[in-house]
Amino acid sequence: MAILFCGTEAKGEQSAPTLRTDSVEVSLLTCSPHEEIYSLYGHSALRWHDLRTGSDIVFNWGMFNFQAPHFVARFIFGLTDYELGIGDFRAFCGYYRRWGSSVTEQILNLTDEEKLRLYDALKRNLLPENKVYRYNFFYDNCSTRPRDIISQCINGKIIYAERTDYAPTFREMIHEKVKHHAWAQFGNDMLLGVRADIKTSRTEQEFLPENLQYDFDHAQIHANDGSYRPLVSGRNMAVEAGVQIRESDFPLTPTECFTVLLVISIVIFAFEIHRKKTYKYWDIALMTSVGLAGCVILVMFFSQHPTTSTNLQILLLNPLPFLFLRPVFKRRKCRWWNIQLILIIFFFIGGLLQNYAEGMNILALCLLLRYWTNYKYAE
Repeated sequence: MAILFCGTEAKGEQSAPTLRTDSVEVSLLTCSPHEEIYSLYGHSALRWHDLRTGSDIVFNWGMFNFQAPHFVARFIFGLTDYELGIGDFRAFCGYYRRWGSSVTEQILNLTDEEKLRLYDALKRNLLPENKVYRYNFFYDNCSTRPRDIISQCINGKIIYAERTDYAPTFREMIHEKVKHHAWAQFGNDMLLGVRADIKTSRTEQEFLPENLQYDFDHAQIHANDGSYRPLVSGRNMAVEAGVQIRESDFPLTPTECFTVLLVISIVIFAFEIHRKKTYKYWDIALMTSVGLAGCVILVMFFSQHPTTSTNLQILLLNPLPFLFLRPVFKRRKCRWWNIQLILIIFFFIGGLLQNYAEGMNILALCLLLRYWTNYKYAE
């Protein structure tokens, strides 16, 4: 690690007190998004560049193994482990250049003593017992990790410029990043609960790399001796933004898909009124779909992701329909339709507290039609 890190000799690691840092530049790297789903929010990393030895290393807290067993299930439950990795700066930039993403470098205004502290902290983070961490999208990710390790190494504290005119919610910030990907936004909104609609603080907003970049540009270091200096001493474009090919989503938006569902429901509703008989297969299809989606939302209540608990969409999407499939299939009157009516009423009231996924209100109207026909025509 020492050879890669600071260009020390192969004879052994050089101790931090004798490490020369006068020729070292430490930078925060901010990478703009590209079209891969995991990169829609951007990325942050730290660069350690020794101008004397030529060592040029990137510390990247965004390493993960998508092929790891049960990756998707672990991600849903908030049990995803990411790790700190190191790599060559040129290779790092080459990756983002191929995707058409820009890489902005902010050179940090650190003293030699602060660089030594950072050196030791990074070494400790690279130890096998420390390099793996429990990833959390909002609170502990590739953006918050470099921010925190830098803050720990400052002789004094970092004073940030508060933005009183900017207090978005987590959901609003995510919407801005996935505005060209309607189904990614729909999936996020399906899983996020009430806490995603609470106004965020500056610190919470820094889960997005571009917000951390902005805050670093406007931050000051208040040293222990009482002096002030800018946190960022210089700024470069390590990689200029290139051409990105936007991948096409499913041709219909969620709203259009749910509108089609509503039209089908209305046609069946008219057919049932004419025949004075429920169409049980449509009921079974809707109840099964709603129940399966409800299982996912119910599981997220037990996830370690703090913003997925208290998801009021469970009033509409829940596993309860599975308990009543048999009587509905036999066209018998059952309590499910009254239960569903009550849940839908509370669902609409809950819309005052939480922003629902696109099309959920349309789905609620479809289910209300099912309540009416079963209340009227079930045997």
